[in-house]
Amino acid sequence: MTQTNNQQQTLFKVSREKYQSPFSERYASKEMCFIFSDQYKFSAWRKLWVALAEAEMELGLKAITQDQIEEMRRFQETINFDVAREYEKKLRHDVMSHIHAYGEQCPKAKPIIHLGATSAYVQDNTELIQMKEGLRIILAKLVNIVSVLSHQALKYKDLATLSFTHFQPAQPTTLGKRMCLWLQDFVFDVEETEGRFQGLRFHGVKGTTGTQASFMALFQNDHEKVKKLDVLVAKKMGFDRCYPVTGQTYSRKIDSQIVFSLAGIAQSAHKFSNDMRLLQHLKEVEEPFEEEQVGSSAMAYKRNPMRCERIAAIARYVLCNCLNPAFTAAAQWFERTLDDSANKRIAIPETFLAVDSILNIVLNVVSGLSVYPMVIGRNLADELPFMITENILMAAVNAGGDRQELHEKIRRHTMDVTSRIKEEGGKNNLLELIAQDPSFARIKSKLKEISDPGKLVGRAPQQVEEFICGVIDPMLKRHVHLIDKKLIPTLHV
Repeated sequence: MTQTNNQQQTLFKVSREKYQSPFSERYASKEMCFIFSDQYKFSAWRKLWVALAEAEMELGLKAITQDQIEEMRRFQETINFDVAREYEKKLRHDVMSHIHAYGEQCPKAKPIIHLGATSAYVQDNTELIQMKEGLRIILAKLVNIVSVLSHQALKYKDLATLSFTHFQPAQPTTLGKRMCLWLQDFVFDVEETEGRFQGLRFHGVKGTTGTQASFMALFQNDHEKVKKLDVLVAKKMGFDRCYPVTGQTYSRKIDSQIVFSLAGIAQSAHKFSNDMRLLQHLKEVEEPFEEEQVGSSAMAYKRNPMRCERIAAIARYVLCNCLNPAFTAAAQWFERTLDDSANKRIAIPETFLAVDSILNIVLNVVSGLSVYPMVIGRNLADELPFMITENILMAAVNAGGDRQELHEKIRRHTMDVTSRIKEEGGKNNLLELIAQDPSFARIKSKLKEISDPGKLVGRAPQQVEEFICGVIDPMLKRHVHLIDKKLIPTLHV
C-alpha cells in the first residue's frame, strides 16, 4: 500500500495535469466554455466594479474621480490571476482576493473599488450575465435545429412510413409528419428559452441584506439616488430591469427555473435520439457516418448510432442535475446562506455546457440525416396488408357482400398468414390470398388502389405544411438573424 502511495506521489510530481471536464474537452462549444471561464467571470467582476464606481460618480459621489475609473478600465481584461491566488491563500475569500489583486494594478482606484457593495454584487450579477449569454447561445442553436429539421420535414412530407404505437406497427404516417413531432418539442423549447431570456433581470446594487443600507449611507439617505444607482448600473451592464426585492442574493429559484428549462431541452433531445436509434435499427433513417468512421473495435460492419447515444447519455445527466438548483433554492435561509455557492458553481455551468453539447450533436445529426425510402417502403409493405383489412372489408360490403361472412374470411386469412410469417419466416401474402378468394372477386381490381400507402396517411402531408407555415415560419422569421444558411442549402424541396 505504501509503495502504491509513493508511486502516486511520484506520478503527481512528474505530471501536474488537472482533471478536464469532458464538456470542455470533447463536447461543448468554445463559445459556451468561454462564458463560464475564469477569464470571462473575473473580467465581468471588474466591469461591474467599473460600472458601480462610474454610476456612483455620476450621481455626485465626490470620493470617485474620472482618473480612477479610467485606470480601472485599463485593467478590466488583464487579470493578475497569480496575485489573486496568493491573496486567496491568505484571505480565504475569493472576492476580497480579487479586490486586492485589482487594487495592485490600479493604485489610484484601490480606495474606491467595491465601494458600498457586498460579495453578491459581483458574484450574483456575473452569474446572471453568464446565464443570459448562455441562453443566447442555446436559443441560436435551437433556432437552427428547427430551421434544418423543418426543411427535412417538408422534403419528406409525402413519404409514407410505418408508424408505431408501443413500438408495434400502427396506421401509416409520413416521415415528414414524424419529424414534426420532434419539431414541436423543440418549438416548445424555443418559446421557453425566449421567455427565460427576456424575463431574466439584474440583481443590481442591493447591499449586504438587500436593503441598500450601505448605499443610503453613501448618498446621505437620498432614496432617489439609491434607486437611480440600481437602474444605472443595470443599464451599463446590458439589463433594462432589476429584481425589485432580494436578500443579499437574488432568489435561487431563478437558477432552478432556468435549469429546469434547460432540462426541457434535454427531454426533447433525448426523445429525438431514442427515435433515431430505433429508426437506425430498422435501417430506415441513419445519423451521419463518416467514410473512415469505426463503428466497433470488434465488429467491422457495425454502424452504431453513437451520436444519438451520446445525446441520450448527456441528456440523462442534465435531467438528474436539475435537482441541484431545486434543492438549493429550497434550502436557503432568510436573506442568504452560503450552502448554495459550492453547489451552484458546479451545477449551473455544467448544465449550460451539457445542453450546449447536446444541441451541437442534434444539429449535426439533423443536418446530415441519411434517409432510405426503399427500406421504408419495404417495411411498410410487410405490414400494410394487415392495416388495410378494414378498408377491404368496407369496399367488399359496399360491393354487395355480407359483412359477417367477409369478416370471418379475412380473420382466417390473417391468422394463416401470421402463423406462416412467425413459424416459417414467410412473406406477408395476405393480399394475394384475398385476391384469390372468390368472396372478394367483386373488388379484386380495387385492391391495388386500396393498398396505396399515399391514401392511408390521412392529412399527414397537409399537417406538415400547415405546421410549417403556421408555426415554424413565423418563429424563424422572428429569429432570422440567428439562422446559419450554410446548414440548409441542400435540403430545399
